[in-house]
Amino acid sequence: MAKAKVLTKDEIKRVMRIAETGNNGLRDRVALSLSIMAGMRVGEIAALTIGDVRGLDGKAVSVINLSKHQTKGNRARRVFVSDELRKLLTQYLSVIVDLDDSRALIRSSRTGGHFSNVSLSLRFKAIYKAAGIKTSSHSGRRTFATRLNAAGIGMRTIQNALGHASIQTTALYCDVSDDQLANAVNAI
Repeated sequence: MAKAKVLTKDEIKRVMRIAETGNNGLRDRVALSLSIMAGMRVGEIAALTIGDVRGLDGKAVSVINLSKHQTKGNRARRVFVSDELRKLLTQYLSVIVDLDDSRALIRSSRTGGHFSNVSLSLRFKAIYKAAGIKTSSHSGRRTFATRLNAAGIGMRTIQNALGHASIQTTALYCDVSDDQLANAVNAI
């Protein structure tokens, strides 16, 4: 099986522009951002509720606490949210009609409930395809890991950010650029 594509900054911008053009543009942008900017799995995004991301002040939280039932591997984990992603989540929360904490954050327009993992994966794939990018729904996670690695973040930190049990799995997510290789040999 081929690895999902690591998106460039220009490709991320293009994907977000495409996501915004649909009937559920803000919802789709938030879902993709949770993948690209927080490294969340599609299944984790699909399982999110309003209560997982909304703080007592009504704004987005800085840490999303996922229960073991929301994650792969049956292990609870914390997802740290950047300031930029918090702003986007807060904007999205302000337009959601029913803010019951138990309701799905990313809602299916057909059912009004949670997306299935497969349906959300297909939605991501359709947006990527419309942006002219042939890849899978896993591109967001690989992009997140690779960008952290390129920024000099240690592999153990990336492992924890992705919720991996094995650091070997994390290493498979991180592509290394020619610039990084050049900088590495010049650091000696």
